[in-house]
Order: sequence, then C-alpha cells, then structure tokens
Amino acid sequence: MGLTADRELIYNRINQRVDIMINNGLLDEVKTLLPYQDLNALNTVGYKELFRYLSGEWTLEFAISEIKKNTRRFAKRQLTWFKRNESTLWFDYESDLEKIATSVQAQMV
Repeated sequence: MGLTADRELIYNRINQRVDIMINNGLLDEVKTLLPYQDLNALNTVGYKELFRYLSGEWTLEFAISEIKKNTRRFAKRQLTWFKRNESTLWFDYESDLEKIATSVQAQMV
C-alpha cells in the first residue's frame, strides 16, 4: 500500500521536517559525531551536509538548503522504487481516507 500526494505538498513537508530537525538539535548531534565523520554510516543526508558546514566549507544556510534538496531527491528515488512494485495499491494522501481504511481492514482479515 502506498500513499501519493501532490509534489508541492511533499516538498513543503520535507522542508518543514528539516527545519524541525534543525530546531530540535540536529546540529548539536552532528557536532558530537564530528570525530567519526569518516564512517560510512554517517555519510547520510543531514549529517554529511552539516559536517561540511562545521568544516567551514559551507554556511549553515547553504547546508540546510542542501539537506532539504537531498532529502527531496531521496524521497523521489523512494517513490520511483515503490512504483516499480505492481502489486502496490496507491491512494491519494488527502482525499481517499475512507478507501485507505477499508483497504487496510481488508488486508488484515
């Protein structure tokens, strides 16, 4: 089962989520991970951009804009991957709530 939404809505929600993560201490978390920045596990969206900010390569504003851009690209790749699965039932995020609930109930039986 998959949910679809207008691209602008998805992008706005991604941008808001990144802002919330920054406000909730992502930068402080990344500072504590600075000694481990070369680990492959930390080469992920959010960390890698803030490592570049902390190294002086980027401004904080630019790093945040890159996190947003890279997160949007990742979301697009995820959607493309899920769309390849022909058995996925797709529902519109905003208008098909009753259909979604009915489908979930049917799958649980």
